[in-house]
Order: sequence, then structure tokens, then C-alpha cells
Amino acid sequence: MYRDPVQSLEALLPPAAAGAAMRPLRVGMIGIGTVGAGTFRVLARNQAEIAGRAGRGIRMVVVCARSLARAMGVVGTGVALTNDPMQVATHPDVDVLVEAAGGTGPARDWVLAAIRAGKHVVTANKALLATHGNEIFAAARQHGVAVAYEGAVAVSIPIVKALREGLVANRIEWVAGIINGTTNFILSKMRDEGVGFAEALAQAQALGYAEADPTFDIEGIDAAHKITLLAANAFGMPVRFADAQVEGITALQGLDVACAEQLGYRIKLLGVARRRRDGEAEGVELRVHPALVPAMHLLAQVNGSMNAVMVKGDASGVTMYYGAGAGGEQTASAVIADLVDVARLEGTRPAQRVPHLGFHASAVNEDLAVLPRAAVHTRHYLRVPVHSAQQIEAVAAWLAAQQVPVGQVTLANDKALPPGSGPQVLVLTDTVAQSIVDLAVQALAAHPAVAGPVVALRVEMLAG
Repeated sequence: MYRDPVQSLEALLPPAAAGAAMRPLRVGMIGIGTVGAGTFRVLARNQAEIAGRAGRGIRMVVVCARSLARAMGVVGTGVALTNDPMQVATHPDVDVLVEAAGGTGPARDWVLAAIRAGKHVVTANKALLATHGNEIFAAARQHGVAVAYEGAVAVSIPIVKALREGLVANRIEWVAGIINGTTNFILSKMRDEGVGFAEALAQAQALGYAEADPTFDIEGIDAAHKITLLAANAFGMPVRFADAQVEGITALQGLDVACAEQLGYRIKLLGVARRRRDGEAEGVELRVHPALVPAMHLLAQVNGSMNAVMVKGDASGVTMYYGAGAGGEQTASAVIADLVDVARLEGTRPAQRVPHLGFHASAVNEDLAVLPRAAVHTRHYLRVPVHSAQQIEAVAAWLAAQQVPVGQVTLANDKALPPGSGPQVLVLTDTVAQSIVDLAVQALAAHPAVAGPVVALRVEMLAG
């Protein structure tokens, strides 16, 4: 069978389907900023390779931009230009809309208009899908079109495809990773150069890794958008961004970065989605926060603006996916991969396609709830300022009396301490419910041995 004569694709298809397969996929794009311009450049540069993989050409036919002069400087004269997004979304000569403008309100309207007009949609807009994804995916099912969004989660890392296709045999236990390049750059600078958060952020802005308003990145919102989409694909649940627990890195101190190093850990902003069963009840931990990761762990080696995602499946074990966390052409790589997938859909029925969230609509578990903060179970790091180094035992004994399972207690090294600071007791706990730690930290602040605010961070081992 492996020596059968090679037949052309056209010979295997009825005449109408063969003609359709040869016609280029016609693309309309809204937005010609970093992602849009990168998408156009990569499509133009690699058009032969892309067509060879897709089985047909992919051609940009119309672009919407605020500045038509700037857009023409990118796409030239061979592409129609407009400043009306709806004209692109409903254009009769467009097969697929690439939404590359960002935002949530107007973008929702454009995407829904394109879907109602029978057009497929490709987007890298994680905020749009985290906020309006359930509505958008339902509309796409109703109208028989695809919504593809690989570039929305981890830039060039094909993690959505890995969850929906490569790991399809698995019951996914957890997904966790570094999914925001800006914060990873900041934390890397704080560790490597010993600078404070404000200085590291200024460096990130100067190099273009952080926006002038970096709130979505440094407050963990961007990472929460992404882990919400990953959780939906991993566990077959609706998109539940509103239920995610989100903590950024703005309050993180350089002292804790240094103390984590002393203990053999590094601090990373993690997105974590973990399925848990307590008795008969099942739920999902859905959270973003800074966490200590063992220094020898693979995620601890992910530095600068790079991203990495780990997935634990019951059959596959732990797999890891690593790549750039930012960049126009890096995002374009994922956008065009989605366009190729759309180009291959010709002649397939919606029921035969890869579902938007990895599970067909009838199999999505609407009852799978996001667990509250109090129910999250992890190990913890506590830094307790004390009046005297001799009070280390008193702190450990008091925590144990509050049902906090103390695993390790030590004092911070003098070289980690800023000038003029007093002794610091460092505690690593065993796995414990967040509710117990929250109550203990609140009460510990009033203990006579304690000389200042107690810092508490989660510890993630992410073992197989």
C-alpha cells in the first residue's frame, strides 16, 4: 500500500470540491499594528511554504486600519484598505476574518457580525475570548463556522493544539505555566540584578516588553485571560474568567526574591488550572499569582520574556512547551497556523472539526465549578519579621498550633537583608488549605514576637 501511485488532490475530489480547494482562502484583517503587520509580512514572505501546507493559497484581500497611509506602507497597493471594521467583517469577498485590533467591546461586535455572515474567525485577542468567549463560540456553532485562537494564549507556542489534539487521549490533571512575558522579564531582572520592582518595570518599558500602562500584565489579568482559555480546553468546561483568582506582582519585594533563592527556589508569576476531587465533589482551581518554584525545576529556568506551559495528563505524564512570550512575527506564526487550519476545513462538516474548546458542546461540563480561594491547597512560603532571632522557635510553635503544617524553618541570611532590617524568619509549609494559612497569617500579625507585616506566597512543586 505504501507504493501506490501518487494521486493529485483534485483527482480524489468531485469537480466542485476540487475547484474550491484550489481557490485561495481570502482573508480580511482588522488592525495592522504589531500583530497585524507581522501576520502580513510572514504570509508574504513564506507564501509558498504556507500554501504547500494548506493545500491552497492564503491571500489578504482587505485590511481595516485607523491610518490608511500607515497601512499602505505595510501592505502596499495590492490590498484594499478601509477604516470601517464592519466593512471587513461583512465583506462578500472575505472567507475568514483576522481580528488583530484588540479590546473587547467593538471587537465582540465585529467578530459576531463576521460569524453571522458565515465567515470563520481567527484572533489573538485573549481578553475578547476570556470575556465573551462563551457567546462567541455558541454563535460560531450556530452558524457552522470556526473560531481559532492559538495566538491568544502563548504567542508562538502551540499549546491550544496540544491540548485539543496531541493530548486528546488524556484526562488532564493540571495545566500550569509562565504565560506573560512582561512579568517574567521583570522577575528575571529582580533576581539576576537585585533591582526592585519599579526599576525592573522601567527597564521592561524601555525595551518594549511592557506597555506605557502595564496594568494588565503586572496585575496578572493578561495571564488570567490565558489560563482561563487553557482550563476550558483542558477540562471541558465553559470559559470562566470572572471566577479566576488573580494576584499580580506589584507588591512583590526584592527581599522575598532573595530569600526564595536562599531556600532553593525562584519566584515566577504562574497561571495554574488544577482539577480536584474532594469526596463526591469535583472542581477546578483557576488562579494566577506569584509563586516559589524549585530552582532546579524546568519552569524556574524560563527567563527573560520567554513563556512555558506544562501539562499533566494521566497517560502522557508531564509535557512542557516553551517559546517566545511576545513579538509580532511570533504571534503571527500562531495566527497563520490557525489560517492554515481554516484553509483545510473546505468540505468538512462542523461535527467533524476540532471543537472550539476541545470538547464537543454536548460534552462540555457546565457544572464544573471554579473552587473558591479558601479551598485551594498548596504549600506556602512565609516571611515573618521578628524582634529577635531567638524568636524563631516561638513562631514555628505558634504556626503548628494553628494547624499550619510547618515543613522547614530558618532565618534569612544577612546578605539577603537590606540595610537596617531586622531578623526574618522563613517558613516553608507542607500542603495546606488556603483558608488555614489566611487565618494564621492574619493572627500572626498580632503575635508579640512579630515586628512587621507577614508575607505569604504559594509554593508550587508541579511534580509528575
